Amino acid sequence: MKRPAQHTLFDFLTDTEITSEKLASLAVALGARTVAGWSDAEQRLTRLLVPVEDWLVEESIQKIKAGEDPLGEYFCRLRSAEERRDQGATYTPFRIADWMIERAAERYGPPARVVDPGVGSARFLGRAGKIFPKALLVGVEIDPLPALLARASLATLGLGNRSQIVLADYRDAPLGRVDGRTLYIGNPPYLRHHQITPAWKRWLTEESRKLGLDASQLAGLHVHFFLSTAQRASPGDVGVFITAAEWLDVNYGKLVRDLFLGPLGGQRIDVIEPTAEPFPDAASTAAITFFETGAQPEQVILRRVATIDGLGDVSKERVVRRERLEAESRWTHLTRAGQKGPKGYVELGELCRVHRGQVTGANKFWIAGEHSRDLPANVFYPTVTKARELIRAGKVLEDAAVLRRVIDLPSDLDVFDAEERKAVNRFLTNAKKLQVHEGYVAANRRAWWSVRLREPAPILATYMARRPPAFVRNRADARHINIAHGLYPREDFGESVLSNLVDYLSTSVRVAEGRTYAGGLTKF
Repeated sequence: MKRPAQHTLFDFLTDTEITSEKLASLAVALGARTVAGWSDAEQRLTRLLVPVEDWLVEESIQKIKAGEDPLGEYFCRLRSAEERRDQGATYTPFRIADWMIERAAERYGPPARVVDPGVGSARFLGRAGKIFPKALLVGVEIDPLPALLARASLATLGLGNRSQIVLADYRDAPLGRVDGRTLYIGNPPYLRHHQITPAWKRWLTEESRKLGLDASQLAGLHVHFFLSTAQRASPGDVGVFITAAEWLDVNYGKLVRDLFLGPLGGQRIDVIEPTAEPFPDAASTAAITFFETGAQPEQVILRRVATIDGLGDVSKERVVRRERLEAESRWTHLTRAGQKGPKGYVELGELCRVHRGQVTGANKFWIAGEHSRDLPANVFYPTVTKARELIRAGKVLEDAAVLRRVIDLPSDLDVFDAEERKAVNRFLTNAKKLQVHEGYVAANRRAWWSVRLREPAPILATYMARRPPAFVRNRADARHINIAHGLYPREDFGESVLSNLVDYLSTSVRVAEGRTYAGGLTKF
């Protein structure tokens, strides 16, 4: 059938019903079955093929050979950004993928094998196949539909005879060994720990211990992929991963920092601001990490860029000694050029201690409600539990009555009289029925039932929003949980100074000074 007049590939795809069957059928027509590793799941997905027009196949071939990704773009239309985020699937812009592959070629030379742990539609492997004409190309994918698309793209590019797609979870994918160096490259899937099963969280902890490292079960899926790579890589293997940049600073990113300085042999980190849209479906900061397994460089290159064009600007590179990274628990500030404040100014830390609020581990249970009405009155504390409560307050929080109450039981329950203790026991029995005590946070507290809220902070600040942080004078003596920072002056400044400090901070902090996550939220 001829191509309809004034129609393009995407006219066709949007004019017809978007289905997995049509996309799978197009992949098969493009040669997906010719690529090694065909699986039972893919066979089931292609059991009932639908007719695919000749012009559609021809136009797809033309676009793929021209360096485009029509199959990946159609997949992104088929599944919304929200649906793909649930599987951690974010497609890397070609310009960033190209830069990563080209820098890997310059730094490490041609590999014997290229492995993409989350291959998607094979954007990385397709480009790598051109730059490394003799390398075996291996893509790992857990979803059979993108696996089909990867096969189709590789077959269309003439790379099918040296390609393999493995339908498996990368953490236990059977990849084997090869003679020569392997290049691990790609965009590991991003999933928050809430979406990771307990079994895989245990895997993270147990496998980290085998390397002599500690892991937090609050770590996201990309952390698991770094660990799996460190496990399977041979000395001299290399890698370039693009991930969310949060591991540079957060506590649960410590495992990646330890792997970077340890078995992975980290050499370079390029941080990309959200303005460059490194993840088109998620306005978040990205980090491109270069490593060579077994290496221990004395110095590491760090850089921060605001645009994709900025990746070519070597003038912003900073050389940081390994000892500095080992001594620091947060690395993002090391990617920025040092900024001196105006003459006569001091850092906030010289005036105040800053503490993030307490994590309850189960807000629905530890925030007062019908389930807690029988508890003694002295265990309820007016608490800032949402950022918007501070934003609405303006520069002063005057009235605690507008806030919810957080339940904070003492570690020693013997302080209650007989009747109070009965009510507390009923409350805790209900908590156990709901398995509140088995949550990660509760299970790691000295007493699982005691949230241990901090004392009221004279100044409160939001720490994550789509705007600069709100600084609020806390005249209501409210407590705060982990949606806010508490500023505790190092000496008694008096009301006038505290108010002036709030005024100044409210106008001096910019969004660019934070770290932006998926969804556009910026953390300060």
